[in-house]
Amino acid sequence: MTNADQKKQAVARAAIEYVEYDDIVGVGTGSTVDFFIEYLKPIKNKISGAIASSISTKEKLEAIGVRVLDLNDVSDIPIYIDGADEVNPNFQLIKGGGGALTREKIIAGASKKFLCIVDNSKLVDVLGKFPLPLEVVPMARSFVSREIIKIQGMPAWRENFVTDNGNIILDVNHMEIMEPIKLEKDLNQISGVLTVGLFAARPADKVLVSNEKDVIELKKK
Repeated sequence: MTNADQKKQAVARAAIEYVEYDDIVGVGTGSTVDFFIEYLKPIKNKISGAIASSISTKEKLEAIGVRVLDLNDVSDIPIYIDGADEVNPNFQLIKGGGGALTREKIIAGASKKFLCIVDNSKLVDVLGKFPLPLEVVPMARSFVSREIIKIQGMPAWRENFVTDNGNIILDVNHMEIMEPIKLEKDLNQISGVLTVGLFAARPADKVLVSNEKDVIELKKK
């Protein structure tokens, strides 16, 4: 196991302590969350069920015997646990490297608490070094790309990738995101953009970070 995987495993293990008896747990998507799902297995009978942010996560949860619920049938999600591609000091995030940003954003918005689990390589002062994903309706790909270029972004079509919702992803490079909430709002206004991979208006509530030595809970600045 690589050092990076060891850090992901450590922070995923630590996140289990935040899951309480009878919780319905929102579960994200990605390599760090995959470790979290492994650690859910021994306590699967402690929770009431899970809300999955992707088809892949749903399949992995069902494989270990966790009951996966439909969000429409649930009124209360105490906690959502997911990773991120970047985290700034205000716990605002870039997410969507795995392409599940729309369902992730929906579950984050519906949850009382959003616990973000990352390794220390994901911490940044300013968001934007990691390409910002946009989920886009396929017919709008070229139009949205032109609109992104107008604001100095460099969009790249994530070829041979289709989201669980049947859409495409544009990854926007060369964005130094100084005003995350404003940019999230502005990009949402472009016709054809379904979801922006900026989690700024609804940031994480808590962030767990693993480094070479231990796992810590960050304090918001």
